[in-house]
Amino acid sequence: MKTSTSHDERIAKITFASVYPHYLEKVEKKGRTKDELNLVIGWLTGFDNRMIQELINAKVNFEIFFSRATLNPNAQLITGVICGYRVEEIANPLTRQVRYLDKLVDELAKGKKMEKILRTT
Repeated sequence: MKTSTSHDERIAKITFASVYPHYLEKVEKKGRTKDELNLVIGWLTGFDNRMIQELINAKVNFEIFFSRATLNPNAQLITGVICGYRVEEIANPLTRQVRYLDKLVDELAKGKKMEKILRTT
């Protein structure tokens, strides 16, 4: 799916620190934990809890966030629709990575088993 240049630029400039509390609220409302959220983020990016907190404190945008990440080789197994876009069809790599993260958080909030979210089975 093709997104507009302005859409991709807007996504790149969003700070991870501004979105993280929304992710946390979303998963906690559904009975999941901060540790589970951080596990999912860590699986996708390679970041540990300390690094996630450092990136939040530094108020990095998604462009910097994902430039520092080591994307999981199984990330391409993340498919489906999130925010009206089919993630596997998003052309812009950074926008696709942000939507991967959104999709994982959504799956966590929907109660999927961790093995399925982390694409281990």
